[in-house]
Amino acid sequence: MGTLYIVPTPVGNMEDMTLRAIRILKEADLVLAEDTRTSGILLKHFEIKNQLMAHHKFNEHGTSAAIVERLKGGQTIALISDAGTPGISDPGFYLAREAVAAGVEVQCLPGATAFVPAIVSSGLPCDRFCFEGFLPQKKGRATRLDSLKAETRTMIFYESPYRVVKTLKQFAEYFGPERQVSACREISKIHEESVRGTLEEVIAHFEETPPKGEFVIVLAGTTEKPEKEKKKRKDKSENEE
Repeated sequence: MGTLYIVPTPVGNMEDMTLRAIRILKEADLVLAEDTRTSGILLKHFEIKNQLMAHHKFNEHGTSAAIVERLKGGQTIALISDAGTPGISDPGFYLAREAVAAGVEVQCLPGATAFVPAIVSSGLPCDRFCFEGFLPQKKGRATRLDSLKAETRTMIFYESPYRVVKTLKQFAEYFGPERQVSACREISKIHEESVRGTLEEVIAHFEETPPKGEFVIVLAGTTEKPEKEKKKRKDKSENEE
């Protein structure tokens, strides 16, 4: 049996690449990449001369079986995405699941991912949180947002600059304009920026200053008790009286 290594790559600054990640990519029999052109630049930067094969959301169901057979045959294969940790809003889950089901060793290296620095630097509670990634663009979007109204944990979303204002306005509609939020863009890049405040304040900022770069939106959870809990406490109070 070989080993499938899931290897995080920098989300911005090339210095965020770990020494272990570089070694694994050099030693692997094959490197699977979301986009071989993007990953080719990364490998060239670190003087990694290895075979690249495309593995992305459009072909992963068709290529995973053959990859698993190569792993079962003893090969070491590394999986990378364009940026960050594969499987986190990127291809990776399906292949990892198939490899595990086949009894293949799967190891994920610690490393870069966008949402961790975003929540830690947000000033919002990060002891408990829920990662929502990209919201559905159309079908199911309202249902998802409605289901999060009672969420008490800090919530994390990914969003493109073209939809970020629309998304923030929807958040204000569903969660209230006074809900605290941190909109972090271009993490680990030269123009990294976090805009913090109420939803109303952050919306006003980006309406005046057009958003650029990929965003991680960190939204505070509700501090209100669910209606059932409110009623239960009210009934208890009345009975005590």
